[in-house]
Amino acid sequence: MSAPASLPVRILNQGRYEAITMLRNGEQLILAVFLPLMALVALSVTPILDGLDGSRINIATPGVLALCAMSTAFTGQGIATGFDRRYGVLRFLSTTPLGKAGLIAGKGIAVVAVLAIQVVVVSIVAGFLGWQPSWAGIPLGLVSLLLGAAAFTALGLLVAGTVRPEATLAITNLLWILLAAAGGIIIPAVNLPEMLQPFVEILPSAALGEAMRSALLDATFNIPATLILTAWTILGGLAAVRWFKWS
Repeated sequence: MSAPASLPVRILNQGRYEAITMLRNGEQLILAVFLPLMALVALSVTPILDGLDGSRINIATPGVLALCAMSTAFTGQGIATGFDRRYGVLRFLSTTPLGKAGLIAGKGIAVVAVLAIQVVVVSIVAGFLGWQPSWAGIPLGLVSLLLGAAAFTALGLLVAGTVRPEATLAITNLLWILLAAAGGIIIPAVNLPEMLQPFVEILPSAALGEAMRSALLDATFNIPATLILTAWTILGGLAAVRWFKWS
């Protein structure tokens, strides 16, 4: 009899399964790829971002990449986890050799894998539309994107693990729409009504959008935005660990 697979192999297999499942889901595929691309094209041909320092496509692309992270890590993973919980998949997997930690790690790998595909697709389309990023800021942008994915994954698991799956579907989709439209992720907080700006600036969506724009427009490391993202990651992770229900 062959020896059982090691834990890293089991985690990688679970991550591959989770990623394939996400990409095969029509609703999640729309959120992951088509809506960000529609937003990219719309922002590049409309005057919404006019008045900021830079071309429309240069300003729009960092925000759309940030939107991809939110779509996959928060909405996509939240919905998938919520329904896995409803049908007993989480409870079953948590008792297998994969374990709870391995299951969470597998979900993290799936988010990164799908996000990598999104980044490639959006970057190619943005390139055809004239995007010229600050090449020195690309490593900073990738770090910010991964931190943002971690924050939104934690928040997605928090929602999926504490409310009913039907409510998870409604909450994550509603928050996606609200944060995409007025959460500072695509349209900078400075372009929103002045009374909303202090509240928007502390949201994880606005922090990720600002961190990405700082990196890809100016090749600078946005410390305040990074600290906000880190705080959301830690608080969201602790809350998910404390209140997550596996069944």
